[in-house]
Amino acid sequence: MTSIARENLFKAPSRMEFLKKRFRKLEFGIQAFLFFCGFVSILTTIGIVFELGKESLLFFQTPGVNLVEFFTTTTWQPSIGQYGVLPLVTSTLMTSTFAMLIALPLGLAAAIYLSEYADPKVRKVLKPILEILAGIPTVVYGYFALTFMTPLLRGIFGQQTVQIYNTLSAGLVMGIMILPLVASMSEDALRAVPRALREAAYGVGATKLETSIQVVLPAALSGIVAAFIIGISRAVGETMIVAVAAGAGPKFTFNPFEGAETMTGYIARISGGDLSYDTPDYNSIFAIGLLLFVITLGLNIISRTISRRFREVYE
Repeated sequence: MTSIARENLFKAPSRMEFLKKRFRKLEFGIQAFLFFCGFVSILTTIGIVFELGKESLLFFQTPGVNLVEFFTTTTWQPSIGQYGVLPLVTSTLMTSTFAMLIALPLGLAAAIYLSEYADPKVRKVLKPILEILAGIPTVVYGYFALTFMTPLLRGIFGQQTVQIYNTLSAGLVMGIMILPLVASMSEDALRAVPRALREAAYGVGATKLETSIQVVLPAALSGIVAAFIIGISRAVGETMIVAVAAGAGPKFTFNPFEGAETMTGYIARISGGDLSYDTPDYNSIFAIGLLLFVITLGLNIISRTISRRFREVYE
């Protein structure tokens, strides 16, 4: 062994020591802070679920309350011992359905335009304008539904047909509110599709519309479905629009021109009143809140399942 090789052999450990990961205080501090934020988020969620479950248990221990009547009867008046949640559920589903009929097709169409058709300069202007709608307070949307959408519907269908408070106007304006969320998330999913897929479609003679609908859209399906389900969850949990424009009384009806109180509207109305602790009316808002939590949790589970099922991995 030459002297040079022997010298390099002895120098090798020092070089390996130089390549070892060194302790960096700033990086460790950032990592610890992120871990703390995640831990607090999980702990907060557990606390919310625990509180909802504890107060809901008090409600279901009330004499006359049982799960069968809770989910099957059509009269909700806890003050007189009527505990059928169906009126609140049906009105919530009605407003959410109307919202999705507006937000899903228009949001997807806007996303396709911004991703596939819009000039980059136009897109830089239109997308921020679209997302500004997401920053408008929901109570403003509520009064917009009450003062603009309801008079418009009454002018079209007749004042004797459309009540001042109705689920249709609340649902339509809710769809306008959710539209930026659906459009933005769907557009991000569409733009994530590799350019090579588009070029391959153009190479075999496909038009831009055929490429967008038959190539890009299926490739981004998992992200689009996730955007749709998040939008539905947002509609189900919306409070101020339905509290202002949909009505303030539980009513089992499928007529969109009539007023009917949703689950979130009921919670807002009851929690704002003067109710003593551990009464059926007070405890009922936690039972409704737990039902809302279960519904949104189910939607999120469906979203993750569909996303994993249809996710495309590109290399």
